[in-house]
Amino acid sequence: MMTSTHGTVEAAASALRSARTNRQPIAPVSATFGISGLDDSYAVAELNTRADLASGRRIVGLKVGLTSKAVQTQLGVDQPDFGVLFDDMEYLNAQDIPMARLMQPKVEAEVAFVVGRDLSMSKPSYAEFLASLDYALPAIEIVDSAIIDWKISLVDTVADNASSALYVLGDQPVPIGTLSLSELGMSMTKNGQVVSVGTGAACLGHPLRAAYWLACTMATRGQGLKAGQIVLSGALGPMVAVQAGDVIHAQIGLLGSVSCRMA
Repeated sequence: MMTSTHGTVEAAASALRSARTNRQPIAPVSATFGISGLDDSYAVAELNTRADLASGRRIVGLKVGLTSKAVQTQLGVDQPDFGVLFDDMEYLNAQDIPMARLMQPKVEAEVAFVVGRDLSMSKPSYAEFLASLDYALPAIEIVDSAIIDWKISLVDTVADNASSALYVLGDQPVPIGTLSLSELGMSMTKNGQVVSVGTGAACLGHPLRAAYWLACTMATRGQGLKAGQIVLSGALGPMVAVQAGDVIHAQIGLLGSVSCRMA
């Protein structure tokens, strides 16, 4: 495999951008363009983030990916990653999700956090991190790889903005101090049939620990969390493939429920 260069990073970014624009998955960029290592794969993602911002999209949050051991096993990876959430990726509870925006989507149930205050220090303590959060919400993330048949390595999913596509937020925010998030049970149904179960503890041991990993990771990159941002903390159980007509409902203990229909 060739060593990554600036030219191959740009070529990989362009290929992924075209794949998403045309809704046509491509072969793994790790093999096609010799993208290797997290530095190069995040560089690919950053180029596409800049292109998205230049086109008028706006960053409204971040996602942690690959936090569930079940999902890590599904994809053959062993560590989390992160991606950027844009304003046009957000849907609200019970809304229809347009399949025309997607290629090979899968869904997972998650805990979302709302950042209440900027977190700009270079290495936040856990207490400083907790003080920056206001609320939790039940969420469904719709992930969608630009890589054919989801044949991805960690490098491929990182380069592809952590396989981000869309997300759905529940209606009622809950103060984060009022629930034991690691003990929350999750049950997700597709067309009334249970297809995924899990707990808050499946998300790096605790959803807040996953979000703290993100906060520290972003701090090392000089990018603190900002007030008003959404943080998707990662899957509480296995992700599930969906198609047009499917109705998804996720119940996350006392945090509440969230649903959507693939249209």
